Amino acid sequence: MSTLSNSTNIFWQECPIGKLDRQKLLNQRGCVVWITGLSGSGKSTLACSISRELHSREKLSYILDGDNLRHGLNKDLGFKPEDRTENIRRTGEVAKLFADAGLICAASLISPYIRDRDACRAMLPDKNFIEVFMNMPLDLCEARDPKGLYKLARAGKIKGFTGIDDPYEPPINCEIEIQQINGVCPAPTTMAGQVVSYLEEKGFLEYQ
Repeated sequence: MSTLSNSTNIFWQECPIGKLDRQKLLNQRGCVVWITGLSGSGKSTLACSISRELHSREKLSYILDGDNLRHGLNKDLGFKPEDRTENIRRTGEVAKLFADAGLICAASLISPYIRDRDACRAMLPDKNFIEVFMNMPLDLCEARDPKGLYKLARAGKIKGFTGIDDPYEPPINCEIEIQQINGVCPAPTTMAGQVVSYLEEKGFLEYQ
C-alpha cells in the first residue's frame, strides 16, 4: 500500500539539457561562494560588491541573503539550533540548484556552526564550494551594529545571539579569509576583488 507522502514513490527526472550545456551558454562555471561571519562583519556588503563586479564582467550571479530568505523560503524558522540547521540546509539546497544552473551563487549567512557549513559543502564537489570567512573582530561588528541587534542582545531582549550568548565556530580550512589590514577593514571593492580574482584563477569566469 502506498501513500502520496511516501518519498520512495518519487523519481529523478533527467533532462537532455544539462549543467555543461548551461555553463557553455553562459561562458562561466557554476559555483557557490558561501560568505560566513558574525552579524555586522560585512557579509551582505561583500555579496553585493561581488555581484556588481561580476555583472561588470558580464557574468551572471545571484545572491542568497540570510535575512531576505527569512522573508520567504525560511519564514517559518526561528533561531533555535535545529531551526538554524534547517535554515542553512534549505539555503544550501537552493544554492546547489543555482550552481547547477551555471550561476555564481553568493550565499550570505552568519551560518555559525561548522557542521552545517560542511553539510552544504558536501552537497557540491569541493572545488565548486568556496567558503569566504569574514574574520572581523566582535568589537568591530558590535560597534557597527547596523541593525541594532547587539544592543538588544546585550540588554537581554534577544536570546541565543551569535557572538554574545551563542557561539560562532570559525572555519578551519576556508578558501578565502578576509580580515582587517593594520586595524583597518578593506573597502568593499577590495574585498570583492579578492574573491573575484580567486574565481578567475580557478576558472569559474569562463567555460572550460
